[in-house]
Amino acid sequence: MECRHCGSALEKPGDFCLVCRAENTEAIVLEATRERATLTMLAGEDADDPVIAETTVTTTPEDGENGVVELRNFAGLLADEIRRKRPEEVYASGCREVIRAVRREVHYPFYRVDGDADDPVEATLERRGNRALEVVETPPAEKIGGSHSTLIGGRTGMRAIQTVAGHPHVKKVIPGPIDAGGKGSQSGLRAKVTRADDGGNVRMLIRDGSSVQENRVVTTAPNRELGERIRDDLNDVLADSEFQ
Repeated sequence: MECRHCGSALEKPGDFCLVCRAENTEAIVLEATRERATLTMLAGEDADDPVIAETTVTTTPEDGENGVVELRNFAGLLADEIRRKRPEEVYASGCREVIRAVRREVHYPFYRVDGDADDPVEATLERRGNRALEVVETPPAEKIGGSHSTLIGGRTGMRAIQTVAGHPHVKKVIPGPIDAGGKGSQSGLRAKVTRADDGGNVRMLIRDGSSVQENRVVTTAPNRELGERIRDDLNDVLADSEFQ
């Protein structure tokens, strides 16, 4: 395949062009099972044929310590394929364990594809074609503010907050007061994003032991419907980060 910008030869279809420094893949759809994952490269939304190519990577799952190494190697191969494309975003469907491992390896925006979708690629194309949300480029740490500076759970709580603040459609996370009168939990720190309001904003509840903190999350969604889409994304990334 040749670069669609300068015509230089590419080692693999959809690769980032090292000659003219331009991307040929705008988004990637990752469909993963524990044994097999397919990466579908997508061009820009104005392309006549948005699907550039696909590649499949397989593995043989193992148990115990060998399984830890095998999963890391599997995720590493998938991450290498993603990095060489330098996409703007990645859409993921399937095995959370694999997706979580890949997410640790790369730093592109990840979105979960609806688990009920028969065809994740078609679902992604439809979603991208209907996008109407502003992307916020502000670093996660700069999105956190408000009158309550204390965060529940210390560093772990901050990591949960930054996980949500890192979403490209989140403008700001405003921590609320900590309520220490809740029912105790032995499951460690847990976080969940609640139903969107009419303005598209959501609440993030963090529980740690008997303490609960409600944090306001301001999004770029203009209404409840699009806010619910962001809520689903946020709960997925919290689950992938093992906060649920």
